[in-house]
Amino acid sequence: MALEPGTPAPDIVAHNQWGERVRPDFSTPTVLYFYPEDDTPGCTTEANEFEKRYERYREYGVSVYGISVDDVESHCEFAEAEDLSFDLLADPEGNVADAFDVDMVDGRTRRTTFVIAHHQVLGLYEGVRPDGHATDVLRALGEAGLLEAN
Repeated sequence: MALEPGTPAPDIVAHNQWGERVRPDFSTPTVLYFYPEDDTPGCTTEANEFEKRYERYREYGVSVYGISVDDVESHCEFAEAEDLSFDLLADPEGNVADAFDVDMVDGRTRRTTFVIAHHQVLGLYEGVRPDGHATDVLRALGEAGLLEAN
């Protein structure tokens, strides 16, 4: 079972689609969404949903990261094809998935989203439907009082 709300968020480092080493700042509101595979219908829908709302997330000071076991090259191709503005983190060894206790099926992470702030998991979404998920998460952040206009 994935890390529950109230659990400290593990400190992670991964490479983004450009090969840059990224250490998300979990002291500020962050959405970390695990998805199964680049360039598949559900994952493309989910990425595009976050992209459509990305400026709104940024306006409120919320970082968004997508993460899967795909490698940097796959993420680069996917991000360029879909014109994504946010980081896709590569976790080919599954170390970040392990740190967050995300279930794997056939070597792929299950669709799981974490809302993190103050170094704690504040929200957990498992088995989400890709369509509309980014809106649901943004609404939940607002209801939790985590959105501050910059």
